[in-house]
Amino acid sequence: MDDAKSIPLFQMVDAVQFYVPDIEAGVRYYGGILGHEIIRKTESAVGLRLSGSEAEIVIQNERDYQEIDLSVESANAAARRIEDAGGKIIVPPFDIQIGRAVVVEGPWGNRMVLLDSSKGRLVTDADGIVTGFE
Repeated sequence: MDDAKSIPLFQMVDAVQFYVPDIEAGVRYYGGILGHEIIRKTESAVGLRLSGSEAEIVIQNERDYQEIDLSVESANAAARRIEDAGGKIIVPPFDIQIGRAVVVEGPWGNRMVLLDSSKGRLVTDADGIVTGFE
């Protein structure tokens, strides 16, 4: 087996994203009622701490489906590796705030968003508003 292929592709769960048509109602439900702490906010998304994990729950109002985001070293390399292993690239690698991402499916149709943080991590102010990168 090739050395690169012996290294696990997925590093960690970055986020589980849930669609909510109303961000404030989503914050009341996931934050207030279910007790998840807000860690970052933008106009269209709120990240909430997933206790016991580095992953977060992201509620957003841009895509009306659930999404699993997995961290990888390089979205570009991950796309090639998934395709070489019999999966499909659904959306080719593209730029995101923190780096690059790609939407892929495994051989059984399991869709995943693979992302890298090649541009850095988001920085927030005291109120959790995203202000830049580190």
